[in-house]
Amino acid sequence: METYKAQPRQQRRLKKSSPLKYLLWGAAGGSTIMLLALLGYFFYLLGALPKVDRLADYRPPILSQVFGQDGTLVGEFYLERRTVVPVDKMPKRLIQAFVAAEDSNFYQHKGIDYIGVMRAAFKNVISMRKKEGASTITQQVAKSMLLTPEKKFSRKLKEAILAKRMEERLTKDEILYIYLNQIYLGAGAYGVQLAAETYFGKEVDKLNLAEMAMLAGLPKAPNSYSPIKHLERAKERQGYVLERMVKEGYITQAEADYAKATPIVIQPLKKVNAEQSAYFLEQVRQQLVEKYGEERLYKDGLKIYTTMNAEMQKAAYDAVVNGLKAVDKRQGFRGAAKYLAEAEVDPFCKKVEDDIDDLSLKQGSVYQGVVTGVNPAKQELTVRVGERTGTVPRKGMDWAGRLELVNSYGKPTAKRAIGLGAVLELQVKEPDKNRTGAVFALDQVPEAQAALIAIDPTSGGVRAMVGGYDFKKSQFNRAMQAKRNPGSAFKPVIYAAALEHGMTTASIIDDSQVEYESGGDKAWKPKNYDNVYRGPVTMREALTNSINVVSVKILEQIGVGSAIDYAKKLGITSPLAANLTLALGSSSVTPIELTSAYAVFASGGYRTAPYFVTKVLDRDGNVLEEIQEPKVPVFTRMSSAAPDAAGEGDSAGDGEDGKPIELKQNKPVPVMSEATGGAVPAIPPETAFIMTNLMQSVVSSGTGSRARALGRPVAGKTGTTNDMKDAWFVGYVPQLVAGVWVGYDQERSLGSGGSGGQAAAPIWTEFMQRALAGVPVRSFPTPGNVTFALIDPRSGKLAREGTPGAVQECFVSGTEPTSYAAEPAEVAAPVQ
Repeated sequence: METYKAQPRQQRRLKKSSPLKYLLWGAAGGSTIMLLALLGYFFYLLGALPKVDRLADYRPPILSQVFGQDGTLVGEFYLERRTVVPVDKMPKRLIQAFVAAEDSNFYQHKGIDYIGVMRAAFKNVISMRKKEGASTITQQVAKSMLLTPEKKFSRKLKEAILAKRMEERLTKDEILYIYLNQIYLGAGAYGVQLAAETYFGKEVDKLNLAEMAMLAGLPKAPNSYSPIKHLERAKERQGYVLERMVKEGYITQAEADYAKATPIVIQPLKKVNAEQSAYFLEQVRQQLVEKYGEERLYKDGLKIYTTMNAEMQKAAYDAVVNGLKAVDKRQGFRGAAKYLAEAEVDPFCKKVEDDIDDLSLKQGSVYQGVVTGVNPAKQELTVRVGERTGTVPRKGMDWAGRLELVNSYGKPTAKRAIGLGAVLELQVKEPDKNRTGAVFALDQVPEAQAALIAIDPTSGGVRAMVGGYDFKKSQFNRAMQAKRNPGSAFKPVIYAAALEHGMTTASIIDDSQVEYESGGDKAWKPKNYDNVYRGPVTMREALTNSINVVSVKILEQIGVGSAIDYAKKLGITSPLAANLTLALGSSSVTPIELTSAYAVFASGGYRTAPYFVTKVLDRDGNVLEEIQEPKVPVFTRMSSAAPDAAGEGDSAGDGEDGKPIELKQNKPVPVMSEATGGAVPAIPPETAFIMTNLMQSVVSSGTGSRARALGRPVAGKTGTTNDMKDAWFVGYVPQLVAGVWVGYDQERSLGSGGSGGQAAAPIWTEFMQRALAGVPVRSFPTPGNVTFALIDPRSGKLAREGTPGAVQECFVSGTEPTSYAAEPAEVAAPVQ
């Protein structure tokens, strides 16, 4: 039998290793390294993440509010416009609406909604685009409060880790408290409280279900779903939120249907008109930043109380705008701002529409519009303002004269022409209805500038200030910073100094031509504005008619140095020319300086340092600073013989109850040091009163006649510089002093109607008429040692009753004339 014989075992031959094997080993090693790196990065992130503990003391940036003299909100400073409210003030259904719309599993998950992540991923894959997100409310808080908004994997990982940590340390209500106060809801509003005010003019706890659902629909896209700009879209989103609330069991279908049918009334809380107060607020801002820093001002919710009177501030803004437009329109229509091609009209109008926050155009407001049609026969334009349409009738263009209307696109060749595509400034005369049918008037942005400042002469509190036509275009505050020649508005300073150097209202000065050596080849020959020379005149007549030559002669008599010293007593700090041209206002001063100087006359001789802020509180109500508005001593009786500007006698001054009151005080008494914004005696009350009386004549029968429209005792002075480069009017009543300047930043003539009486006085008068509405009419109180006497203005001596042309003049007791004017000489007999 054959048996199997095992073959001897052969030694295996070594084979070369396969490249795949090395590749696998390399991949395993690389994976290990990558895993270690990821673990290292993960632990690095854990160590580098911000602490969530600080969220337990949530103190977000909140807006600082600025209040006027009467507590009216007049401005805000903020990086994020937010007011924080506790959760217990938020309606339960408001919270449920946000939860249903943004994170339906909020009360079940621990920071990350894994089911929501899978659901969102599935929907995004099916739709082939990112259709739904999966961030929880907790994650949104983590991103908003602790991270940057960058779209990176690392940020999402950090967000998830922080969300888990937050859920461990904070309650659900604490997370909601942060979320609902932190979230941006459009129209500049952060948090539900500001959103409720912005859209519905309500406190958050006064919202109805329809309004709550509309707010809850905003986080997805605040601008796209804005109920102000896109009400229909907002209502669609509102319907989605209500259905989500039904699905989550928060409300019934009947409640949802009722809410959908509830009319949405967009009635924003009246916004602060920062535009009209911009220059005032900027002055306050600069002071507070210097004292407390930007961080505290913009984030710490300060309550800032100021001297501003809100109604006066609005009146000041309107008066400046109206006055500048009147000055500008007298120079004629300058043409369209630019011309658009037909294809450019729609994009331009869309941009304009995006900047309009209101459902309807506001009457009186000015917008940029485009001409889309012309009717030469009717002299009428069809225009678009954003997505709204309207017309400009002939009467709305009267000020521009007859214009050529061109029915084609492109800039017309004729200078006085308007064609299709013209971009014009349009003022709303009749607002649009359903975005059609608005009626406009042709407008024009003034090239000239103006400043107005109004001060309470008894305290120094600045009641209103406008530093230019448009703060957005120029932040240069001309009321505080522009140094311009005051012209004849400086003359009261010279005349007041003269009164204290022995001259009186009855002093006679010769109004005749004179010349002075000027140090060069030519002598200086001051000229009167009207080129008329009147011969001997009294000081009153010289100031009333603003006679230049007499003013120079008065300055020559008292000395330039004395006048400069006197100006300093009145609070003028700008350098003054040490020569006789000072009498004509050749040295530049700021409007606030000159107005403050006039306030010394209005206050009875006290200098008050202008100031803006009275009190500042921090977010917890602690007082950081406070100044009580001081008051200068008030004279409590008038001399029974005191004449008004027309020379008629006044009875006793009126008290608060309208009854005559008694004079008990004649001497100035310091109230507060000037360093604290108070008042200090500067000049004798007699001098202040006499200067007031002189300037009442300027209004009653001189260059300031426009101010007579106030129908109450008014004192003031106009000023016009050479070539009408600067126009001024500074004037006052016992309760308020205001100064107005008009001119171009780059000095040039204001042209026709550019004098102080024509350009500045109308602005002053419009402002004061509105500012003094409801303010009691008062006469200027007369110090007890001021006397009145009948004067012959031709000689400056006493006049007898019945003397033709005789006038009542006021004097410091003891300085009145003691001799009578000579009787008319009898006709002499012929010499034999």
